Amino acid sequence: MESKEEIYGVVIIGSGMGGLCCGTILAKEGKKVIILEKNRQLGGNLQVFSRDKCVFDTGVHYIGGLDEGQNMNQLFKYFNILKDLKLKRLNEDGFDHIHFFKEKVHYKYGIGYQNFAETLCAHFPNEKAAIDKYCASILDIVKKLPLAQLKADEDDSIAGIDFTLNARQYINSLTSDKRLQKVLGGTNMLYAGSYKTPFYVHALVLNSYIESSWRCVDGASQIAKLLAKQVMKYGGVVRNRSEVVSANYNEGGTIKSVILKNGKEIKGKNFISNMHPKITIDTFGEKHFKKSYVQRIQSLKNTGSMFTLHIAFKENMVPYRNYNIFQINQDDIWDLTHYSDNTWPSYYMATMTPNFKSEKFGSGMSVICGMGMEEVAAWNASFNNVTNQKSRGEDYEIFKNYKAQKVINALEIHFPDIRNKIKSYSASTPLTQRDYTGSPDGSGYGIEKDSEAAFKTIVNTKTNIPNLFLTGQNLTLHGILGVSLSALLTCFNLCDKNTLMKKINAA
Repeated sequence: MESKEEIYGVVIIGSGMGGLCCGTILAKEGKKVIILEKNRQLGGNLQVFSRDKCVFDTGVHYIGGLDEGQNMNQLFKYFNILKDLKLKRLNEDGFDHIHFFKEKVHYKYGIGYQNFAETLCAHFPNEKAAIDKYCASILDIVKKLPLAQLKADEDDSIAGIDFTLNARQYINSLTSDKRLQKVLGGTNMLYAGSYKTPFYVHALVLNSYIESSWRCVDGASQIAKLLAKQVMKYGGVVRNRSEVVSANYNEGGTIKSVILKNGKEIKGKNFISNMHPKITIDTFGEKHFKKSYVQRIQSLKNTGSMFTLHIAFKENMVPYRNYNIFQINQDDIWDLTHYSDNTWPSYYMATMTPNFKSEKFGSGMSVICGMGMEEVAAWNASFNNVTNQKSRGEDYEIFKNYKAQKVINALEIHFPDIRNKIKSYSASTPLTQRDYTGSPDGSGYGIEKDSEAAFKTIVNTKTNIPNLFLTGQNLTLHGILGVSLSALLTCFNLCDKNTLMKKINAA
């Protein structure tokens, strides 16, 4: 327990993947670190919960780049957590299956670029040139982003990348085949794809999964627990139920300390916020930021949210599928936010939970569907998470059940008679996402990236407060990879970049 005069080298607010990565890196680099988490459970979108002996992920459903020599594999080695992770590799010849309407054909994404191209060419034999160019374009962007290759180039040159290149427009320019266009963009739910999405976002996300795709057995919370263990191993402190509500400042305008909800003061030399930039401004005091900075951050739009149905199956009833299903029931794949009650869910992702007793059967499944915050506006004033278990009322439960039944009906395409194989289910809405992760508007993927305002929507790790830095999914890219790379950029402000990258590559 720290004394009143104890001063930490780095105070990190939020224990999402970004905060935990920063904490691990800086603790290993000899910094005196404390991580403050307002909730009981660590991890942000790494959180899990259990129903009927089935573990469900709330945010992370599969991870890319974990094969030997790939970026997440090397980062997890450096974090010293790879050997302890329980992982299951998805199908080599089809880790993602894309399905349209009630058609029987499944378009598959294969692991490895040659396999990926050959699998798609089997469906589109006359489009080999377009598919090859698509793969080459993704690899070109990755090659031009040193950090994605865990390289610390002196200038981190990104001059060769066109950040204004639009994903939808570029994909459609590669081929006139309308179905191939939709197949190549068919997993855009992974990054809340829209007419605004830059191609670099699409490329970095897809590259990671094409390289290799894995599921976390027992859920992604193991990542959070293992990272927290590393922070403490190197002398760091990790505290839950420690909500930061304000800050004290030195005369020179730097932050002196943060104040917890219980009134306790935590002093530090440097501070990292894993909170959304808008919440960071509110917490640290708008008057301490430049007006132009506040206006810019407040003008940024968040990506949409989702409704998720977590289903526990009756034992040995549903064969396990070692791949993800992307079901598309709409013509425009780049417009996921406009729908009617009659057409919803017009797009969903279904991912199964492995069964620990039998590899043949799945123990459960999570189904993610896009949903706007306006659908739950009637309950917007309510708040509910693990530490605040207050009912939102009977009407809310009726709403969730109504939506759950629509999702179950939609699943019949892939899982006939699924209704009779369900043991139990639980549903979450944009309000759940908002309350458990602190994401404004219940956003699932942070701040929306816009090809027409590319650099405006990429948020820098630095703020105009000299000792306050940002990290997390709202900066450059979301997801395990995006947040891990953002954490590196944050840590470059507090330790030597070249030394750190050498250590990571030597791990």
